Order: sequence, then C-alpha cells, then structure tokens
Amino acid sequence: MGRHSHEVEYEQMLLSRHEVLRHRSSSLDRSAYILLSRIRVQGPMSIGELSEAFALDTSTLNRQTAAAMRAGLVERIPDPEGGMARKFRITLRGARMLDEERDTIISGLDRVMADWSDEDIAAFASYLRRFNTDIERLAGRPWPRP
Repeated sequence: MGRHSHEVEYEQMLLSRHEVLRHRSSSLDRSAYILLSRIRVQGPMSIGELSEAFALDTSTLNRQTAAAMRAGLVERIPDPEGGMARKFRITLRGARMLDEERDTIISGLDRVMADWSDEDIAAFASYLRRFNTDIERLAGRPWPRP
C-alpha cells in the first residue's frame, strides 16, 4: 500500500462527524443546504435538472423540494426561458437561511484553522477543490462554482 488513500478515507470519515462546523440546532438540514446552494449558483432548476445534477431519482427530489417549499425556502415559478417545466427558485427566506448556515460553518472553520497561515488555508482549499472536481469529473456531474 504505497499510496495513502486509506489515510484519506479515514480522515474524510472523521471530518464528516465533526459538529464544530455546524451547530446542532441548525436551521437547515444537509439536503436543504445542498439544494439551496445549487439553486443559488445555477439559478432556477426543474425537478429533472435537479435529478440530473444530484444523481437522485425524481421521487427523492420531489420529497426534498416539497419539504423546502413547506419551509418557505424555495418557490415554484414558470420557466424564465419559456420551457414547459416549472422551476424552483430560492426565496428571500431561503437565501437568508442559507447565508446564516454558511456563516455558521465558516465561523466554525475559522475557529478550527485559527492558527493556520493564509497560505496553508489556500493550499487546503485548493486540494479540496481538486479532490471534488476529480470526483465530479469521474461521475460526469460537474458542480458549478461561483
């Protein structure tokens, strides 16, 4: 085992369990956070577009978007480009809650990396971006970045 992939796997598993990056009374669950993040970056999306983007079946996306609509996080609108499918757009409430959640996560990251140099943080971000974009390339599902 010359490669250190086993170490990466273990550290990634540990990373996913840390709540310092999210407070337990989080206003958004993980699926809503990711859904809102994607719609914010890409703009209004239909169920079919969301299904393709997340590689999830439409029934799963229907449940997630219905919950987001009940919470006032997204709204259904006619396709701005004149297509037949209605699209989901983030609401002002959804945008505010997404910003609050992101600020909480960033605050947690700032606490964790308080003793890191700007160069170390930039290098870490670069490696994470590379890791994610390679996963996206292999899956054939690139994630738009702002």
